[in-house]
Amino acid sequence: MALIGNTMTNSTAHADMTKRRLALIGSKGMLAQMLCESAPAGYVVGHYDLPDFNVTDSAQVLEEMQTFAPDLIVNCAAFTNVDGCEAQESLATRVNGDGPGYLAAAAEAVGALLVHISTDYVFSGDKKTPYLETDQTGPLSAYGRSKLAGEHAIAASGLERHYILRTSWLYGPGGANFVETILRLAAEREELRIVADQTGSPTYTGDLVQAIFNLVAPNRSCCAAPYGIYHFSNSGMCTWYEFACEIIRLAHVYALPVITKQIHPIATADYPLPAHRPQWSVFDKSKYQQATGIVEPEWASSLNTYFALRMQRSKEQ
Repeated sequence: MALIGNTMTNSTAHADMTKRRLALIGSKGMLAQMLCESAPAGYVVGHYDLPDFNVTDSAQVLEEMQTFAPDLIVNCAAFTNVDGCEAQESLATRVNGDGPGYLAAAAEAVGALLVHISTDYVFSGDKKTPYLETDQTGPLSAYGRSKLAGEHAIAASGLERHYILRTSWLYGPGGANFVETILRLAAEREELRIVADQTGSPTYTGDLVQAIFNLVAPNRSCCAAPYGIYHFSNSGMCTWYEFACEIIRLAHVYALPVITKQIHPIATADYPLPAHRPQWSVFDKSKYQQATGIVEPEWASSLNTYFALRMQRSKEQ
């Protein structure tokens, strides 16, 4: 385990009691990296990830949380290879299903608040209006089933102080994602074929991190938002095809290498993959908005924010 915030060793980990202690699970991942960069002042962040920390080891999870004694646990650990989960569902269920339950039990034991990241894949995608937190789930894939199992494990743990944030189409610095894939392909291929019959809402990791801290309310005198499940993504909706078109447009704006001349919309059936994807995964975010008083940024605006960050970092290198 490593500590970031104040520089501390394990022997001095409890020295500064004025800091909120945040255990970041899956700390090497894309979302976790953004969270570490964006955590408000006043947090000491403990990093937990493979190979030193295994979220599927219940004894280790409890021991490490008891040692660190966090005020807040944020679980970003997940088996996120959607198609890989089809061939390794038992592993996916251990990581995405059992692991969150172990974290919930540890949070209960140490008196911590748990924030767990879930997904739009818990739904079937049959709906044509934005999904509410109370809507019937119905995952179509092993990944979706494993993530829903994690939600159920947290609920079954008896831990009251928890937030489950379902999100969708996540991208950001430090990880594999649709935006980076399209940028790579745009520099390699003159034509792209992109699915145009799946609709959702892209989500920038910087906005999701802000949503996490808006819910736990670290800088407000009022209490945190009511516990439970929340939906969060950037506002608006698009198809993967429309998302790709906007990525290419911004690539031209930011003078990135692009040789793509045509983008062809195709049907899901024309691009078969092992895992079934929900055709509709737009979220209703009114519960989040009412709890925090904040309206989430629009997806195209946040995509531009991400491009600006990429440009800034490339200049700094």
